[in-house]
Amino acid sequence: MYLGEDVDSLTKEYLVIEKDEAELQESTMAIFVFQAQFVVLRPPQDIGIILEETYLEIFLQDLGLEQHYKEKLSLSSVLQIDEKTITDEPAKCLSDLPWCFLKKLMMVNVTARNLKCTDCDPSSGNLELDLDNLVNSTNSDDMLNPLDIITALFLCSNGFLQQEMSLKMSMCQFSVPLLLPNSDSNQCMFMLWAMRDIVKKYRPHSLSDPKGFIEDRIVVSELPLVSFVRLGECSLSKSAILNKLLSNSQQYHDTFVHRDMEGGDSPRKISDGLVEMSWYLPCGNKNIDMFGEAVAVANLRGDIVSFETQYSFLCQTSAAVFVFFDNLESQYRLLTNQHNKAQMFLVGNPQSKSFSLDALKKVMAKLNLTKSNIILKTKQVNDADFVTNLQHIIKNVVQNPKTKMRVEEMAGIARELGIVVDEDSPECQTAKQNADAITTEIQDILQYKEDQLPHQGQIWKELTCLEKEECRLRKAGENIEMYKSDLLEKKKQLRKQQNSYDMSTAMTYFIGALSSPGIERSYFLKWMQINLDNLSREKLSGLREKYKDESQNSKNKEEIKVLDRQLSNSSLGIEHYLREMGQLYESSVSLPETEASHQQLQHLPKLCAELLLDGFPLELVDGDASNIPLRWVKDVLSQLSDLVQPKSKILVVTVLGVQSTGKSTLLNTMFGVQFAVSSGRCTRGAFMLLIRVSEDFRKVLKCDFLVIIDTEGLKSPELAHLDDSYEHDNELATFVVGLSDVTIINIAMENLTEMKDILQIVVHAFLRMKEVGKKPRCQFVHQNVSDVSAHDKNLRDRKLLLQQLNEMTQAAAKMEKKEENKSFTDVMEYSPDTGNWYIPGLWHGNPPMAPVNAGYSEAVYELKKNIIHILGECQSSSNDIMEFLKWTKSLWNAVKHENFIFSFRNSLVADAYMRLCTEVNKWEWEFKKHMYAWATHAETRIANFGTAAMKSKISDITEFVSDLKSEACSELSKWEKSLLEKLTQYFKQREGHVHLVERYREDFSNSAKMLRNETERSVLYQLDAAAEVKQGMTKLDRIKEKHTKTLEQKVLGLIDECRKSKARKTEEELDKEFDKMWDKTVLTELSSIGLKPTNIFDKVHQQLWKNLEQKGGHANELVNEKKLHECGKEPFKVTPEGYWTKMKHTVSNWLYTESHIATLQKKADNIITACTQHVSKTVARKTNYHDNYILEILHMIDEKLNSKDMKPDIKFEVSLKQHICGVAARIFQKMHEDFIQVNDPRNCLNQYKEKYCADFKDLFHARDQCQKKAKEFTNLCLKPAVETYVTSSLGPDIIDEMLTGEDSAQFSTRMFFQYSILKHLLTENQFKSYLSYICSYEDFVKKWIFDKIVERFSNGSKMFELEDRHLKSSINSITDAITKAQTNNNSNLVQFVEDICKELGDKLVISPDALGAFMTLNSANQEQFARWLTQSVEEMGRSLGETLKKKDINLRLKELPVKPQNELFTRVFGCGEQCPFCKVPCEAGGEAHTEHWASVHRSQGLGRCRFKNSRKLGTDICSSLVISDRAFSCFDTNGEYHPYKNYREIYPTWKIPADPSLEASDYWKYVMMKFNQEFAKEYNAKPANIPSSWKNIKREQAEKSLNEAFSIK
Repeated sequence: MYLGEDVDSLTKEYLVIEKDEAELQESTMAIFVFQAQFVVLRPPQDIGIILEETYLEIFLQDLGLEQHYKEKLSLSSVLQIDEKTITDEPAKCLSDLPWCFLKKLMMVNVTARNLKCTDCDPSSGNLELDLDNLVNSTNSDDMLNPLDIITALFLCSNGFLQQEMSLKMSMCQFSVPLLLPNSDSNQCMFMLWAMRDIVKKYRPHSLSDPKGFIEDRIVVSELPLVSFVRLGECSLSKSAILNKLLSNSQQYHDTFVHRDMEGGDSPRKISDGLVEMSWYLPCGNKNIDMFGEAVAVANLRGDIVSFETQYSFLCQTSAAVFVFFDNLESQYRLLTNQHNKAQMFLVGNPQSKSFSLDALKKVMAKLNLTKSNIILKTKQVNDADFVTNLQHIIKNVVQNPKTKMRVEEMAGIARELGIVVDEDSPECQTAKQNADAITTEIQDILQYKEDQLPHQGQIWKELTCLEKEECRLRKAGENIEMYKSDLLEKKKQLRKQQNSYDMSTAMTYFIGALSSPGIERSYFLKWMQINLDNLSREKLSGLREKYKDESQNSKNKEEIKVLDRQLSNSSLGIEHYLREMGQLYESSVSLPETEASHQQLQHLPKLCAELLLDGFPLELVDGDASNIPLRWVKDVLSQLSDLVQPKSKILVVTVLGVQSTGKSTLLNTMFGVQFAVSSGRCTRGAFMLLIRVSEDFRKVLKCDFLVIIDTEGLKSPELAHLDDSYEHDNELATFVVGLSDVTIINIAMENLTEMKDILQIVVHAFLRMKEVGKKPRCQFVHQNVSDVSAHDKNLRDRKLLLQQLNEMTQAAAKMEKKEENKSFTDVMEYSPDTGNWYIPGLWHGNPPMAPVNAGYSEAVYELKKNIIHILGECQSSSNDIMEFLKWTKSLWNAVKHENFIFSFRNSLVADAYMRLCTEVNKWEWEFKKHMYAWATHAETRIANFGTAAMKSKISDITEFVSDLKSEACSELSKWEKSLLEKLTQYFKQREGHVHLVERYREDFSNSAKMLRNETERSVLYQLDAAAEVKQGMTKLDRIKEKHTKTLEQKVLGLIDECRKSKARKTEEELDKEFDKMWDKTVLTELSSIGLKPTNIFDKVHQQLWKNLEQKGGHANELVNEKKLHECGKEPFKVTPEGYWTKMKHTVSNWLYTESHIATLQKKADNIITACTQHVSKTVARKTNYHDNYILEILHMIDEKLNSKDMKPDIKFEVSLKQHICGVAARIFQKMHEDFIQVNDPRNCLNQYKEKYCADFKDLFHARDQCQKKAKEFTNLCLKPAVETYVTSSLGPDIIDEMLTGEDSAQFSTRMFFQYSILKHLLTENQFKSYLSYICSYEDFVKKWIFDKIVERFSNGSKMFELEDRHLKSSINSITDAITKAQTNNNSNLVQFVEDICKELGDKLVISPDALGAFMTLNSANQEQFARWLTQSVEEMGRSLGETLKKKDINLRLKELPVKPQNELFTRVFGCGEQCPFCKVPCEAGGEAHTEHWASVHRSQGLGRCRFKNSRKLGTDICSSLVISDRAFSCFDTNGEYHPYKNYREIYPTWKIPADPSLEASDYWKYVMMKFNQEFAKEYNAKPANIPSSWKNIKREQAEKSLNEAFSIK
């Protein structure tokens, strides 16, 4: 009886009842009887609900499986990654039990059937009651019988999950369901489909070959079946005896659940009627095997009285039926009624109280049984003898070959008995017919593949060779582009040849079947796999054995190659059909879109994408051709992305290792997936498979799918003796490691001799990934380590492994030319303690009867948890499917090149780099903009020092400037810190693939520091210059102030004289009196002492001499050879004599026509231009000369000359500096003289003569001066200050607008800037523009930027809006200053004006001269003056606004102190370095980058390169040359020829990756082809021989290649 503690609280309890029906009806509970044996008790109010629920449904509700009874569980839902995947919490309730079982079963854990709920174990309560329960408990009420859970799961699973469960149960040596009961329908199902996937390998003693074996699907194996059943009650444990029967003394295993197992004694609720099946399979060792031949064993659960159908089935299919009984009296007639084809054996227990010898004799007589058919377990017979006796009887029975039957054949008997066969569903049968229609035609596999799968044969392999040759150019002759054009033509011809084949009959059927509805398609693929595996086993087993023997003899190299080809040719799997689909698709898309074939096959990628979602593997790398059909893979993954959007984030786990080390088995165990591990076919190439991540767990992993990649074995026996084995392994390892987030390195301990080889390959792969910005994590898995203390004992081995890894890292780094990597930990994060896993052997005992080792499953489970933990903590963001595709394309392209690191291009890296550059540029501009504003403000304060506008209390300008410098340094430090913090935060984020550009972090950090240093030097220079100007004006200001006061006294004296005169003075008379006084005072009385002229040439020469003093005596001699006055009058020219003694000027081979002299001339011109611009900027300040000016220019020259690419001798340096200093001295001399002239005290007074005269007459006539003085103050003092303020503020605003407004992206990064220019050139399509861009790049860029600014601000009123904003700001500041000055209640006008000036002192620079002139002879009333001043300021605002509207944009830009065009040029021009071969500009971001590169290179002929003899322009592109065997010579090689492949030995700072495709350089090919004649004429050369493929390039293709090169979507 099964009862709860409280009957009233029972809602779902099961009870064996012994009361009669009348008693039950009187009960207070509603009772329902099921199968005469069980009842369910429910409260009366629940009767309505109960009537609708069957007994099975109630049980399934308890297990939480009720919804899956109709909507079946699928394999993909069971395999998905969720929180339960990595938690070890035991089951807390009944509904947890099925999932615990499935979780363990999918990982082939033999403890899967040990199921118990923790909540069912009462641990508290009344002690006395607890003790009573302890004594009376049967210990079974707490648990469910494992058979019930297994039965429930099979009932609730679809056919594919049932198949997987049966397979995994078989591996665990669990019995599997043969007949599955359904207690609701009283029917059972024959589980033929569920058992289809079970393959067994064994060695019967009857085989003539002692090394032979049989490997076959169990359902098609002809085996004798021995069945065990029970009649009535039985005191013997039938299942326990069966387990002993199938086990030898050293290898006992609980194949069948029995009463002494955990949960085995719990009452069965739904599993009675279940027939389980298992097998005994001999290993070939007579000392171990219990039976010499294979035997199938069936076990019926429950009494045959209740399950006559099952009993009848067993009687008709078995060789023998063993009936266990205690008492035969009541039901013995059942034994006589059957159509029994099997031998009957009665197994009884005389020790049972109910045993009746008379009844036994009676039955023997009825059934004509002999003594040999009776087996009794008497007191004298122990268990071992009893089992031995049974084994002996079975051996005799199975010797008869007529007793054998296939499981497939049993299906017919099942149908006759009304038993449903699981394979009889319409979908399964249709799929079987479709599969059979394809596979029955296969006779000779090799011939079949040639006839039915022609696209993947020799043509595909030849295409592979051509693709790799495109990347390696090993057979290229003199003209590489011609050779590449020929390769392209050959590829087209091969594709044409492929397209000549019609789709074969097999492929027509295959694609048709794949297009069927989902479940039917899944059945079809499974049937195909089954049929093809059966074929492969037949064909490959002999070849495999022969190959194994031959491979042990390394001398038979040729024979091994032949065998390897035969193995490959004889292998046929679904992957071959899918590969053919891929090739059909690839060849069709090479046709024009209008072609019918192109249209008809467009649906294929979606079909394959759906297969991936269904859990079917996709072949990434074709293992036979060692290639990826990129277009096919691209379109499949694109379709997959569309199908799963927006849930398309993935993380990737890959396994690498030597062949036959259990890689596929490891993945299958870890994730429950099914990579091919049988049929004599090992994995070739690489396959990917998707596993869903549950909705809740996506937050942890931050992805929607796990991608599992299985690979063929590295250094595999198939390839070990082939020439390109190492290359093949390297390619595969690099590719899959590059795709991975976690890589499992699988090392079998018995293969330690090969470990070094695989480690070498793996280290290469990880090093390459580090260099291209990818940082996968790795876990080393050591298999077949049985010792429980392996981790501790192998400490020494782990240290040895790390030592080997370090050695290999150094060797790999040397080969990859990245020798800064000294240890494995330099390459990736790795800890010997946490990065190594020790996994025991797979089998527990001797196969084929050995179950999977529980230690293996548990160790793999721990590894799985660790991997998921690592994935969850991944600093990098997961890729979406399209980003994964980009990695696939770029990795494979780089893998095909010999130099992976320098051939790698990836659009994700480019995108990440572009985003980083954009952000850093934005931060740097904020920094610069702030410091521009700060410096302008500081200059204003210095300019106002010592005037009425001065706010500071410091009286010493030196101290004042020192304080400003401290403030500047503090400001710079604050912004530098902010910039570096932003950079740090940027690299902490997980989005945006920032990990891909981690290697650039230091460059940008250094750039930030460099920016700070440059800005600091610039700001301090500005402060010093402003202070020098101020100090230089101090003496003049004192003289001017003295003169002004003298003149004021003279005017006042003249007024008194004129007033004393009685005669009325006319205006003319007053003018005459004033002129007379003015001439007498200014020309005679006032001192004319001003600044004395200085010889600037002497000062400049002195600074130049000091600069060169440290260069040695020869430098000083050269300086003194030529007067500075004579320098800079003629254009500077570099001459070959003297400096270039080591090479003659004429040495310039056909690959490098532009001589080093010309190159140096160009660089000298650039330095001269930069210095001239700086001089012009200095002159624009209209200040006096200071030595700092020439020191700054010399500093600029030194900085340029000390760059890495400049190698000048002392003569060149001296002559260049003399030239620049001569030009600068001449200009500075004039600037100095102009300054003296403008600031001559008398000249300054004469500027204001008319103003003084007007004031004199006003004062004489006692006129009101308020309005006039207000206008005078506005026009003389405020207006110039406002104009200067607006002008000085405008530059940064224009830059800001260009960087943030419309079309701002073109200035965001150097890469995008180059893209914008090249696209503009293509749109314009003018030869002269291209010529200017190529030959005068800097000038072209400056003009282009200037034109862009003009274009941006010429349209609309944007310029005026910027100006008006600053104008209004300054007007508001003046108005506020007037208002504030009025509140000070100053009746004194002078004080009132000074208050206004002081208030404006931080913003506006008010001229002391103008202010002094205004203050002189001023008798205005303060209040009236303030009123008129306010009006006057408003009028000035309106007037200036109108003036600004009319200003020409070109002139406006040129007069700005901060020139937007120059700042933008500096931003996008970058380092100014150019490719040493084709002269394309460097696009690297940050000022401190250590490596130069460009997105797209061009034909060298565009840079004037021509062939030496023919004088024809060259077509070769350096991105092709660097992977060829060609050589170059130039000045840098001392005229010696040097291999292009090793160009970095000459130009170590340049990275020139190979073109990712033949179309990559289409842009410049198009330009070269279109303007070939024009360039030849301009360069005085002959037109190039244009490759034929170039002539087909259209403008649209050129634009497309440009977009791809710059990763523009």
